[in-house]
Amino acid sequence: MTTWGTVTTTNAHLPEILDFAAWHLEQGAHRIYVYLDDDMPEAEAALGEHPALRVFRTDDAWWQERGRRPAKHQVRQTANARHANSLPPEVDWLAHIDTDEFLMPRAPLGDQLAALPQDCLCARVRPVEALAPLPGTEPGLQRFKAFHLDQKARQADAEACFPPWGQHLSGGFLSHVAGKMLFRAGTEGLQIRIHNVELDGQTNPGQRPLNETELGHFHAADWERFLLHYRFRMEKGSYRAELKPQGRGNTPLTLHDFFSVIEEEGGEAALRVFFEEVCTATPDLVARLSARGLLRKCVMDFPALRARHFPHVTTTGWDEAGPQRIPVSGRSNSRAH
Repeated sequence: MTTWGTVTTTNAHLPEILDFAAWHLEQGAHRIYVYLDDDMPEAEAALGEHPALRVFRTDDAWWQERGRRPAKHQVRQTANARHANSLPPEVDWLAHIDTDEFLMPRAPLGDQLAALPQDCLCARVRPVEALAPLPGTEPGLQRFKAFHLDQKARQADAEACFPPWGQHLSGGFLSHVAGKMLFRAGTEGLQIRIHNVELDGQTNPGQRPLNETELGHFHAADWERFLLHYRFRMEKGSYRAELKPQGRGNTPLTLHDFFSVIEEEGGEAALRVFFEEVCTATPDLVARLSARGLLRKCVMDFPALRARHFPHVTTTGWDEAGPQRIPVSGRSNSRAH
């Protein structure tokens, strides 16, 4: 049997990490490697009790052994992924993903990986981006927007589905469309990046697409979380000024300039309008996406999965009064940046 696992660096609060771990255990993950990017004793204790999880506290002592703590979270993520790859392999494949990303296989993932040729060192999964549910949505039902790989079709769909914003957005996405990688665990000398791997100067040797698996990305799962991460993303994250435009329209703006224009014209209220039209599962948007084959649905009953895989862990009070940590891909902690 071909086995697989995940490796992630996070400072999300405990319920979010439990959701991530429980979902992937349910999909058949053999190991979940979790690198805690902050001082999180509650999460460390709760997660460490599960036999399939390997939990690492990346505190000051951890980084002192490795020279220094990298200032950029992306560098810490890749360093931790390399550490997981250097361990005695417990799985055949590892997926380097974040705690707001969920592998959604339509067939057993181990079988998909077993079918890959031996010269395939890595496999790519493409994202679908979560839409915020409207009140009254069936509990556990999650909708996502997808995109076409063909650039012309993607741009046409974006402009048709997300007027007037589409020319500035790649497929209507706010986050990456590159996807994430699974790689053969224990490969010596492997350099692991956020969206790629390298070996002996070659990028993604033998790469194959995993067409029967998508990556459900909760980049902007609801308005509150979008706003919580927004300032960091504008300054140092996925909306920062130095990144190139994502859209392929006639005069696309970078996401930094795009959001700056929206704010200048209408402040937070204008951002809210944008979110409701682009990131929310309204009937009109759902219909437009469905007509173009770009709507995905998945039942993701996280409370039930959490209870099944972590019955010993209680999260009462966390969501209401617990630490509101921002995931590592969207944090604003001055110590880290």
